[in-house]
Amino acid sequence: MKSSLMLLIAAALAAQTPKPLPPPGVPIPDAVRATLTAQLRELNATLAPLSQHPLLPDVLIFREAARYALDYNEFFKPEEGAKAVRLVEEGLLRARQLASGQSPWTTATGLVVRGYRSEIDGSVQPYGLVIPPGGARRLDLWFHGRSDTLNEINFLTERMTRPGEFTPPDAIMLHLYGRYCNATKFAGEVDVLEALAHVRRHYSIDEDRIFARGFSMGGASTWHIAAHHAHLFAAAAPGAGFAETREYQDLAAKGDVRPWYEQKLWRWYDATEYAANFFNLPLVAYSGEKDRQIQAAQIMQRYLAQEGLELAHVIGPNTEHKYHPEAKPEIEKRLAGIARAGRNPYPDQIRFTTYTLRYNRMRWIVVDGLDQHWERARVNAQILDSGDIQIEASNVSSLTIDFAAGGWRYALDRPATVRINGQRAASVTPKTDRGLRASFVRRGSSWQLGADDAPLRKRHGLQGPIDDAFLANFLFVLPSGPMSEWVKAESERAIRRWRELFRGEARVKKDSEVTGEDIARSHLVLWGEPGTNTLMAKVLPGLPLEWSAGKVKLGQEECTNCMPVLIYPNPLNRARYVVLNSGPTLREDSNGTNSLQTPRLPDWALVGLDEKPGPARPGRIAAAGFFDEFWRPAATTPR
Repeated sequence: MKSSLMLLIAAALAAQTPKPLPPPGVPIPDAVRATLTAQLRELNATLAPLSQHPLLPDVLIFREAARYALDYNEFFKPEEGAKAVRLVEEGLLRARQLASGQSPWTTATGLVVRGYRSEIDGSVQPYGLVIPPGGARRLDLWFHGRSDTLNEINFLTERMTRPGEFTPPDAIMLHLYGRYCNATKFAGEVDVLEALAHVRRHYSIDEDRIFARGFSMGGASTWHIAAHHAHLFAAAAPGAGFAETREYQDLAAKGDVRPWYEQKLWRWYDATEYAANFFNLPLVAYSGEKDRQIQAAQIMQRYLAQEGLELAHVIGPNTEHKYHPEAKPEIEKRLAGIARAGRNPYPDQIRFTTYTLRYNRMRWIVVDGLDQHWERARVNAQILDSGDIQIEASNVSSLTIDFAAGGWRYALDRPATVRINGQRAASVTPKTDRGLRASFVRRGSSWQLGADDAPLRKRHGLQGPIDDAFLANFLFVLPSGPMSEWVKAESERAIRRWRELFRGEARVKKDSEVTGEDIARSHLVLWGEPGTNTLMAKVLPGLPLEWSAGKVKLGQEECTNCMPVLIYPNPLNRARYVVLNSGPTLREDSNGTNSLQTPRLPDWALVGLDEKPGPARPGRIAAAGFFDEFWRPAATTPR
């Protein structure tokens, strides 16, 4: 009986203690540590005259891989020390080549690793390429599976020694790091866009032959990246993975009821909610017949059917979590057929679904404004044989038709009549270079040519929720005054979690150190209270928040002994956010599964300080909600 009780207590304690991510490091031999330290000193000296060289990130990826592991105890196996030594040796070789005016890896074929400097936090992020002889213009993005120990050392070593699951002879394979192990969400999603932009600058890529592919966690990445950025790709080929949170986690059976705002925010990354976007993007899904993760393709098949779409689904017979050898050539054959035709960037018919202006484009349609965030917005657009355009839009307040030069295939000698929801909105004239761009706004019930001129409205890249601030350049601003226990714990957690989950070092300054340039280019994440953080005191009059004498009021909600957490356009620079007292909102209780790495807080929350921060939340959530489309507090807060 005593033994059973002890087991129950141990199980309960284990359930309360989240899995560490990444796991704790292990010691490496002292001789290896000494060698690495000396190598890094030499590398830094060699790089000193090259600090402004545009190819510097291609060298820094090796230095940072070793430095991170040394500084943060992230050697997960003793042999990783020797791997790090070899990587720094490669970094020294490249540094010497740069110093002599050479960069042979930029024209190399085969396995190549490169890097770029991220706009988010200034970190240098690596990626791998497999470049066939003679080069190629098709580009396949590959999203890797989950590995809790995939530090930069292991990623670079693998990318320098293994070509990967697929190597189409006519395609460059781009292996994305995705900032480690987050299913390519949040900063991992930005890694896709930044790495893709870097490859486009350095290689000749056919914009109409870019594919999204991956397996396991990489299959989940493929589902959500393809669903949300469908306009970028010629096709998507997800293997296994997950496509949403609720059913994959079987939360109902577990009795796991999440707050209403957290459930609403599943619409950020659930690919099921964006199934209509695959009308304009071919899919070739793969699953092993006996793989639990076949659920991803099955649920997507269900949601696609609701849109009148069919899923091409290759199934490996009697196969668990891997590719069946006969399935691989079938997948390659299907993708090669799609590659021959290529992407049509300006199809005559478009279907687009979104829930947020973070994702606002499908081919030649751009959604500029919503009636209500996190509710379904739809646009069905069609170009008639005459060249006139018909659009049906719901939950959309403004939109743009956007054809780049050469995109308009219809007559230049007559205007195109645009009808939105059955109304004649305007006639627009294509340019002589066959470009066409026109914006429309709904005023009352009438659609008109023009843009939304509201001075403060949710817009693309400035629409919340809190986690959106960490998808672009941000700066943590600590108070010069004393920090409360809660502020100290939460700010330290945010800095640590950024490093652990998103593989960068957050920029941090005191309020007295923030410059005009910081305010111009960065989202400001302010920690503390108006009496301790001078910048917070400056922005407070421009926020929909009353905060004094220990009382906080936001809209109809008020409380004492609370800390306000929110995101809002910065009153000092309306083109950037200000965030109060929050880092990325996913907590340590999501470490065990990528499907629960989702936003935990909406646009604002009042956090009761009577409960200490923990692995599931920053404290007791006394109230939380979203601002409306004009950044006003909602009239009520659903419970």
